[in-house]
Amino acid sequence: MIHVYVGPTLHHGEPLLAVPRVRVLPPMRHGDLFDPAVRTGDTVVLIDGMYHQVAAVRHKELLAVMDRGVRVIGAASIGALRAAELSAYGMTGVGAVFRAYLGGDLDGDDEVAVGQQTDGSWRSLTWPLVNLRRVLAVAEHDGIVAPHVAAGLLAAVREVYYPHRTLPAVLAVSRRNDAEAFAAWFQKRLSADPHFGDVKRADALEALLLALATTYAPQTAPATVRYWDTGYYRRWVNHAATDCVAGVPMVTARRVAYQQLFDPGFRAVWRTWLGNLSEHPSDGTPGMPLTARVERLTKPHGRQIPPHALFRPVPDLSDPDTVARLLAHETAADRTAITRYAACNDTARRTQPGFCPEALDDRATARALQRLWHCPGPQDLEDEATARGFHSSTHAAGELKHFMTGLLHDQEQHLSNQELTDAQ
Repeated sequence: MIHVYVGPTLHHGEPLLAVPRVRVLPPMRHGDLFDPAVRTGDTVVLIDGMYHQVAAVRHKELLAVMDRGVRVIGAASIGALRAAELSAYGMTGVGAVFRAYLGGDLDGDDEVAVGQQTDGSWRSLTWPLVNLRRVLAVAEHDGIVAPHVAAGLLAAVREVYYPHRTLPAVLAVSRRNDAEAFAAWFQKRLSADPHFGDVKRADALEALLLALATTYAPQTAPATVRYWDTGYYRRWVNHAATDCVAGVPMVTARRVAYQQLFDPGFRAVWRTWLGNLSEHPSDGTPGMPLTARVERLTKPHGRQIPPHALFRPVPDLSDPDTVARLLAHETAADRTAITRYAACNDTARRTQPGFCPEALDDRATARALQRLWHCPGPQDLEDEATARGFHSSTHAAGELKHFMTGLLHDQEQHLSNQELTDAQ
């Protein structure tokens, strides 16, 4: 399968995008490559991406998907940028824009940036500088503008903020700089050919042709250094991890957090998982029993430190074995509660403008956590939080916020039922 992330550079009616094995997707954003549909042996063609309204795709996401045996081709826009930055690590760059970035002739992100329609059509609202460079080069070759005039026009348009570089703005800048002949010539050329000067489109088509014309055999041996596998990347993976349980999609991190918070026996679950991690490290180092590892680290200092205080790893929630271990005590009732609490949050968002769980009062959530875990003091709360796999009590309270609306709803229901019982 060829997964093409494209927006304004190519219209979605482009014939090459209609080939059966091509999957057309909107411009790429942070998190899109965690899509389980992107599999080993597939090809990703990165053309357009989001970067202003939302976080752009990170380099580590591309490195990780390549490490999984996915070919990644970049061209035209953010694809050319990322390919120039990651060509040494196996990303394939295509086209004139990529070569210009790779060679240092271009270095600004705004060379390819455009304003985009947000109505689902992803049409471009502005003219990218890289296309204007091509137009000016043709105009200079045809004797329409002198070299110094072309340089001046490019510099003047560069001063315009990229979301404002519309065609009327480019023409207005041309006229203000005494280049009326260029403005008239440019409009005439565009009337004859709407794709005139569109180097980004040409590069995008070249990338698609490469993906369609060549087969890809993923490397059999994984990279020896997983330079992309950092704590940040692990958190991105965990944020994106979902599972379909009984036909209902559920966020894995939320299921694990529910167990951490509400399962009375989760301290033992966490310690068991730490023990398995100690005996089977994922970094290739020799395994050893958890007690031996703790003793090796604490004996020289003569201190007794519990394992959960020494080791606070971030679990990989994309790993089925890890998820199975951490959800060892999960029940159908637990999953029903998670779904019900999520519905309470949705109701609160609809009925209370501006509501979001993260904005709930920190002190009230911490007090609720103390009552939930029967912790008399702050230090007891901190110890209980780390024993359950949280980095701190603050971290635990932050996770509890996602369930607070549901807990309050349950409490109100309980009081109402109690009042009804008393009345009877």
